[in-house]
Amino acid sequence: MARKTDDAHMLVVLGMAALGATLGALAAKKRSGNRADMAQYAAGYGIAFALVGLVISLILVRLVG
Repeated sequence: MARKTDDAHMLVVLGMAALGATLGALAAKKRSGNRADMAQYAAGYGIAFALVGLVISLILVRLVG
């Protein structure tokens, strides 16, 4: 059974991925991109932000527990 802290760290990663996908789609829309452009930017930003969230999560694990 997963600990509550594991769930919280996963939430950081998923939250950052969602934030990145939203910002990516908005960036593509700002540049007058079509739906495919928005999807590609959302995927790229989502992956990048998820990696940043993973690093933050690992730092939190080291500092807290």
